[in-house]
Amino acid sequence: MGLEPGATWGGKSISFQHPQLMGVLNITPDSFSDGGELYRGDQVNLEAVVRRARNMAQAGAAILDIGGESTRPGATPVSEDEELARVLPVIKALQGMDIILSVDTRHTRVAAAAIEAGVHLINDISAGRDEAMLELVAQSSVGYVLMHMQGTPRDMQADPHYRDVENEVFEFLQQRIDACQQAGISKTQLVADPGFGFGKTLQHNLSLLRGLKKFAALSVPVLVGLSRKSMLAKITGRAVHDRVHASIAAGLIAVQHGANILRVHDVAASRDMLQVFDAVNSPANPVGLSGVGINDE
Repeated sequence: MGLEPGATWGGKSISFQHPQLMGVLNITPDSFSDGGELYRGDQVNLEAVVRRARNMAQAGAAILDIGGESTRPGATPVSEDEELARVLPVIKALQGMDIILSVDTRHTRVAAAAIEAGVHLINDISAGRDEAMLELVAQSSVGYVLMHMQGTPRDMQADPHYRDVENEVFEFLQQRIDACQQAGISKTQLVADPGFGFGKTLQHNLSLLRGLKKFAALSVPVLVGLSRKSMLAKITGRAVHDRVHASIAAGLIAVQHGANILRVHDVAASRDMLQVFDAVNSPANPVGLSGVGINDE
């Protein structure tokens, strides 16, 4: 069984005929790239959140991923009450947008409140370690992202090790997909994320990127998050806000190797890359070509 051409999550439809973009909205003071930009002084800057969300949607994001807890290496967990105080106002403020809203959480209570508030997708870095999360998703129609992570955000980069990173990550995701289906979750609700940077060295990440085509055998959409990550700094030496070019290059390699969704900070630049990718790979039906500048060669 291959990948379905699209899915409907929480009443919102998404197509996988072309790669899609997930824009990052970190409602945190300490996320590695944009912590404190949308949440400062223990308060959500809703005006800035809505402005950025609209800009991302206009630039081509199909999904907005709202996170209230930093999962950068070494991050300290926050309470569920604090996480809810950060994300719920944002979910409510963005309800009028014609876009898939995702909440990035590993906590069932937060996911339940987010679903009640109207999100369409749960992005769970723990891949349902809490069995109650699977029960919750099974009782809903929302999408559910299963991510591979070795360890926890606090300790995952201390000493990651694998015998065969591609096969181990693949087998883990297959096992979690099976567990979801046994819990009553439809396969059309599921998305798999190999978890770049989550308990992996640079060489582990590069091996996963080279072998990404393998994950098509899971028969669910594959989500990849490479944007601005430290693996790119180890390659280029660039500071976090100077990794746009490297992020675009890594994203292009990912979609060439079968990624269906890219989780990105720089939506407009990523959209330009996908437009070129689609024009080359679907010349009869390229996505988003405006015709601007067609005589400038």
